[in-house]
Amino acid sequence: MAIVLGKPGVDGLSEAVGVLREWQYGGAPMQLHPGDLGWFWRSGAEATAAAVRTWRRDGRILAVGLLDGPGLLRLTLAPDAQREEELARQVVADVTRPERGVLPGGRVNIEAPMGALVQDLLSEAGWKTDEPWTPLRHGLGEPLADPGVRIEVVGPQQAHVFVAVHRAAFEGSRFTAERWHAMAAGLPYADARSLVAYDDRGDAVAAVTVWSAGPGRPGLLEPMGVHREHRRHGYGEAITRAAAAALRDLGSSSALVCTPSSNAAAVATYRSAGFRPRPEVRDRYRDAS
Repeated sequence: MAIVLGKPGVDGLSEAVGVLREWQYGGAPMQLHPGDLGWFWRSGAEATAAAVRTWRRDGRILAVGLLDGPGLLRLTLAPDAQREEELARQVVADVTRPERGVLPGGRVNIEAPMGALVQDLLSEAGWKTDEPWTPLRHGLGEPLADPGVRIEVVGPQQAHVFVAVHRAAFEGSRFTAERWHAMAAGLPYADARSLVAYDDRGDAVAAVTVWSAGPGRPGLLEPMGVHREHRRHGYGEAITRAAAAALRDLGSSSALVCTPSSNAAAVATYRSAGFRPRPEVRDRYRDAS
């Protein structure tokens, strides 16, 4: 059967999220997670559907991609299809030909699981490796330290608090309460929690959203940030510990996060919260020429 590239549409997002959940397992390479779609959902269901691509054979989804920006495709494949040549060659053909409607011409990046055949084929086609990222993992079967600060789960009435911390943590952020509500209305958020940490004076100082992929599967932190006026006081470690505990409460087997290796402070924060680094990963990119 031919492999077919498609867009799921809003009605098909449930299936895409479902297969991404199924593809998460202990020891899996860092890959696209249902939480990545969940965070993108802040732009709305229609925008999320427009950004998702699927590759099917005989009705079964074998690969899912998220256009996380105009020039970045975040791609993953079914665990039993990571090294399948027919699928890999079809995916590479589709992503390298702008007329296929996946990536435009010019400088573009592809994130794919390390070890997938897609990586090898892109390398053979002249795609280079970009800056390294460090994945980190925290097993949740072990005791977790108390965060040491007050942590609250964000509901609709507290969305503005989460948004304020996020905007103060990430320069140039355009996150709004409306976008938080859109995210919370998305399918992946049924297995997610947004948390805010408070200091002794009652000021909101850090925030995180955690995404479960279901019981017994790895969960994801995306995003985590500390208010710019409250950094270097241990609040990043505190909210990260709270995130791990929240994922354990949701039934996750482990907690995952990924950050640029150049961001030494972020790597140190996650390590101090009990996360352990895994082998670095890199996008593939094609030059604009």
